[in-house]
Amino acid sequence: MSSHDSQPSGCTPFEQELVNAMNDFANTAETPYFDTAAIERGARRKRATSIAGIATALVVVGAGTALAAGAVGSASPTSRPAAAVTATSADSTTVLYGSRNGKTVTVPLAGTNSIGARAALVRLHLTPSFSRTPVAGCKQSTVVAVSPHAPTVVHAGDTIHVTVCAG
Repeated sequence: MSSHDSQPSGCTPFEQELVNAMNDFANTAETPYFDTAAIERGARRKRATSIAGIATALVVVGAGTALAAGAVGSASPTSRPAAAVTATSADSTTVLYGSRNGKTVTVPLAGTNSIGARAALVRLHLTPSFSRTPVAGCKQSTVVAVSPHAPTVVHAGDTIHVTVCAG
């Protein structure tokens, strides 16, 4: 047995030899190299790309909703989008999301249904809570207000209170 240190009480010679072998290995092994700057840049790039993709998807969904509301509105002159009924301005249904890199993303939720609003907010790591309010002339389960809304900026982990039309 080639013991480098004195044997601690309660250890067998085999255990001491094993400890010495592990210490020798730990002292001679090379430290792995991690390029933390490159890893951080890659994470930021992925995060920025995903935020841009979410924002684009929300714009596309909003445009599709607006087109659908326009098509319905031309067929029936009494139907109006939910946001036009209750919102005094577009800001009451717009969420401003502040990303970690300092950029602010606008998330318009006017006229989207509760499922689409939940999906959009969860993708941004926001916690949605829903309540219903009766509003005349709006489509059931469409977003009529959010809190906090523009110009207040929210960040990941914040709770957003979404009010939807009860029909």
